[in-house]
Amino acid sequence: MTKYTNFSDLARTMADTRATQIADETRQDERTLRTYDGAFIEGSEMAKLSIVDGAEKLDMPDPEQAAAAVDLMMRTLFDVFRDTRMEEHAADLAWGFVNSFHMVAKRVEGREDDAAKKLGEMARAYDPSEIYATELEETQLLCQTLEGNREALECMRDHAAEVYRVETGRPFSTTRGSRVSSKLTASMIEGADYLAARAAKRRAEYHPEGPVVAFSGGAQWHDHETLYDRLDQIKRRIPNMVLVTTAQMKGCDAIAAAWAASRGCKIILFRLDRKLGNRAGFVRNERITNLNPVEAIVCEGSGVQLDFARKLRNAGVPLHVFRAAEQRPMAMDRRA
Repeated sequence: MTKYTNFSDLARTMADTRATQIADETRQDERTLRTYDGAFIEGSEMAKLSIVDGAEKLDMPDPEQAAAAVDLMMRTLFDVFRDTRMEEHAADLAWGFVNSFHMVAKRVEGREDDAAKKLGEMARAYDPSEIYATELEETQLLCQTLEGNREALECMRDHAAEVYRVETGRPFSTTRGSRVSSKLTASMIEGADYLAARAAKRRAEYHPEGPVVAFSGGAQWHDHETLYDRLDQIKRRIPNMVLVTTAQMKGCDAIAAAWAASRGCKIILFRLDRKLGNRAGFVRNERITNLNPVEAIVCEGSGVQLDFARKLRNAGVPLHVFRAAEQRPMAMDRRA
């Protein structure tokens, strides 16, 4: 512990610390506003919100006001419940707010995909008539409007998710499906979506390019500092890494997901395929190994982790192994 010779030294140190915190918050605010400015772009003076609606001259919401609204909504919820008997419910309610943005964005994405599909069909069946030209123009405008709305909703979702992460110490994760993100936070991609995108060369958001770093560990684990330190070391060497985990909701995998969210690292979650029964964990290990990871971390857990380490070693993957008995004492546990 640092010793201070007088109160002026202590006050100066506290002031420096607070100044650093303010500077960090200011930089984060600036990054957030830049992200909003990029997402709330008006691609056209006109907007078309559905197939049946006519085109209208409608503006996008003000990006600064949208950012302030999300920040106020999320932080107020935590502040109101903090240090009360209802504090434990704040995280669940906040998760619901983030998930609402996510679900609405997914619905808009579905409509956007339908419009894009129709646009592709029309392009393949060209017709020189004026009716065709009008319908093509309206479909293009609908697709463009829905794309802009989706990007704005995803930006607000990612902002809300970041507040959720800061307040709870864990990343927002959907109950199912992927959450591809803008630059504000990391993407969390389901293994099934990743494999499908890889096979079909689908949208880049679902198939991020970059060296794969594999991660797996037991559900009983408290020493997040050691794992954060090692993951930070790897990311310094491999800045564009993509983290692939075995997607348990607690323990090592949850710590890895929290690290990825705090560092803006894309993460792919390989959940168990329950249809495979007792083989599910071992099949998952094989699928991750087949992604040819450039490095891997395995923490002591069950026989599934032993099998994973064995497969990775046989594949020649550089491996970092952590044993449960070597964890730092829980009394030293501090959030990174």
